[in-house]
Amino acid sequence: MLKVSKQTDYGILLLTAIVNADDEGTLSARELSEMTHLPLPMVGKILKVLTREEVLVSQRGAKGGYSLARPADEITLIDLVRAIEGPVAITECIETPGECRHENNCPVQVNWLNINRLIRQALKGITLLDMTRPQQLHQIADRPVQLSS
Repeated sequence: MLKVSKQTDYGILLLTAIVNADDEGTLSARELSEMTHLPLPMVGKILKVLTREEVLVSQRGAKGGYSLARPADEITLIDLVRAIEGPVAITECIETPGECRHENNCPVQVNWLNINRLIRQALKGITLLDMTRPQQLHQIADRPVQLSS
């Protein structure tokens, strides 16, 4: 089964909580843990990764916490998946050329390249803001996907 990790799933959940926050989008790890019912250690770990990858900014102090590094409509799912999971590729040989001894004669390589391109394009087409509005996701999924050269 192809799937994102729990860490990525939880990261998206945490980010949507920040977007939906009424206090200008700055929340502490503890507040996010309570809002999402996720364990505080996991929340802290994910927030550190997202801060390091410049999806979030952290502010120290009594009114400190975490907020988005840029508007929610400018952060795409591919940004989030890459931040936590790393490169988006369905097969390892496509992401790291030269690792497969069959690469030069692979009859399915072009197909995998096309599939990877479609997956990346789909993830680029959904923003964090879209994820806060699940009732609209069917509209996003129905958009035609074009292969880019």
